[in-house]
Amino acid sequence: MELNNVYIESTVKTPQIDLNHLTGELIFSGKSIPENPAKLYESILEWVQEYVKKPRQTTNLRLNLEYFNTASVIWIAKIVKALCSMKQPENTLIIHLYFDIEEFDSMETEDVKEALSPVLDMVGTPTISLGIKIYGTDDNGGIIKESMVLV
Repeated sequence: MELNNVYIESTVKTPQIDLNHLTGELIFSGKSIPENPAKLYESILEWVQEYVKKPRQTTNLRLNLEYFNTASVIWIAKIVKALCSMKQPENTLIIHLYFDIEEFDSMETEDVKEALSPVLDMVGTPTISLGIKIYGTDDNGGIIKESMVLV
């Protein structure tokens, strides 16, 4: 099956989603408070499950979500779990997280790990390399600072 790129425009309650199988860039940006999260995320999860069969060597999952609800976190955790099921140990998944610079400056590495622990617990021990990169952004979304968190 030929995997096509996916682009979904954002709405007031749903994020912009841009999935590119040629570059390995998977981007979620905006707000994620859909009334029916399964309707939005089920097809995305199916796409990711196809993608991991023939992934790029490095996959970048960019979560630039300014607000998200609990249901969205559950679906994003499922997506991360699927990405961590890549079979080749030389594959790398980098999760990019974007925060307001004020939040970023007050964060400790342990805070990030604790915030991500529900997702990481669901993933278990991945067979691939997994990294988390966090960014501090200004009001316009520009990156001011960045830091790598080793999992």
